[in-house]
Amino acid sequence: MTVSTNQLVVKIKQYAGPVVLGAAIVGGATLFLNHNGVHAASFAAAPLDDNSVSSLVALDNAVEQVAARVTPAVVNIAVTSKSNGEADSEEDGDDQQPQQKPQRQQGRGQMQGLPPELQQFFGQGGGQFNMQQGPQQPQIQHGIGSGIIISPDGYIVTNNHVVEGATQIKVTLNDRRVLTGKVVGTDKLTDIAVVKVDAQNLPSIAWGDSSKLRPGQTVLAFGSPFGSLQFSVTRGIISALNRPNTFTDNRRAPGGLIQTDAAINPGNSGGPLVNARAELIGINNGIITESGSFAGAGFAIPSQTVRSVADQIIKSGSAHHGYLGITMNDVTPENASFFKLKDADGAIVSQVSPDSPAGKAGLKSGDVIRSLDGQTIINGSALQVAVSEDMPGTMISLGILRDGASQTVSIKVGEYHAKAEMADNEGDPSAPTKPGKLGLGVGDLTDDVRQQLRVPESVKGVAVESVRPSSPAEEAGLAPGDVILELNRQPVQSADKFISGVKANAAGKDMLLLVWSRGNATYRVVKPNSAG
Repeated sequence: MTVSTNQLVVKIKQYAGPVVLGAAIVGGATLFLNHNGVHAASFAAAPLDDNSVSSLVALDNAVEQVAARVTPAVVNIAVTSKSNGEADSEEDGDDQQPQQKPQRQQGRGQMQGLPPELQQFFGQGGGQFNMQQGPQQPQIQHGIGSGIIISPDGYIVTNNHVVEGATQIKVTLNDRRVLTGKVVGTDKLTDIAVVKVDAQNLPSIAWGDSSKLRPGQTVLAFGSPFGSLQFSVTRGIISALNRPNTFTDNRRAPGGLIQTDAAINPGNSGGPLVNARAELIGINNGIITESGSFAGAGFAIPSQTVRSVADQIIKSGSAHHGYLGITMNDVTPENASFFKLKDADGAIVSQVSPDSPAGKAGLKSGDVIRSLDGQTIINGSALQVAVSEDMPGTMISLGILRDGASQTVSIKVGEYHAKAEMADNEGDPSAPTKPGKLGLGVGDLTDDVRQQLRVPESVKGVAVESVRPSSPAEEAGLAPGDVILELNRQPVQSADKFISGVKANAAGKDMLLLVWSRGNATYRVVKPNSAG
């Protein structure tokens, strides 16, 4: 469980006295004295423009109305839990390799060892806010987060990591009433949870449509920063959309996060992000920071994902997610020409799991998914989010390009389980990678090599034996132990034929490799040295 933000201590520097800036106001003008060689300047105070003032007042009034409508539905969530200081494990659907445990769960309250960009700050201490490490034994811990009421009869949406492992939940309403909360259900994959309080006629928020958001739109973030500053509101804009989910090392977790510069701090986890119509467009769940506090980049789970998961939890106590059984790459300007594409939109299928819905439907490595049920797919993350929201058993139609020819594939969506393969976007920057490139040494995939590298019989190609530092292969992400399956869309059958293919490639021309690494196959564009 998370560490209580009640333990946070704010240190405020005390100053001895006012600093004299060397400025004087004389006869309605401001005089700036010469400083460090900068010449003095003066100007007369200009009268305020009525139009400008009225525009700012109108903006203030609009923001005040949104805040007044949303704040009554915002809640503070205080959680008590028992923890033995051990990290939870998370099955990843990959039996070929060990999976790192989610960073935000390692040593609850012990954030010192985490990369700054992965620090999960809500309800936890980060940096100077860490609690002192205790003995590795069961102990009572307290956490504080935020939530938003989505129905008058007391259903509240928050983050899974706010209430995970809770033995007691206390919900503070805007009118200062404190009610006991009960977890209806949680969804670890999307980090969404639903809590219920026994009350009626509560103020609630309306759902917004996150699919219609655009960068630059005004948004407000609500919550309880640092735990004690309850019912705070900050204003900002949507900085970007469709961001990958860097707050978990489970690459099957849907991305599509909203990025905002509205200030979000520890304790805001689970609080709402709303638009100018006071509609719920996201649930705040993370920041990228080196200090543990807000640094200008906050992230929220889009309402389309939140609503789908919350509705399922309220109905049945759990959430179900669709999966296809593929691994993907994004289409990029670098690899588009290898797939006969004129633009950089779509998701490239790099691997199809045997007996998966995608495999049964005939999807193949190298297929480029361009649409789902008529809706354009811009990249792998967008497809991943859309598929995860589909109910298992749903029939979907994928528009694909195969060797430049358009086709339509109908697939019956499967159900994601912890040990099942799910549509996975290999563009996730949080995914661990190892160096590798052309200069590289390759060898035949003999039985001994296959056993040593734990390569399944179904994987055919050549084994990467060595990678020269600072080489094109290293820059493309290849590493010893990887298996090269294809060169320029052609199967690789032996080390000799692979080397011949590399030599036959036109000087300076990019090469496309299909590489099997740690259980997943992905396409890599290699930019050979001009001399190579």
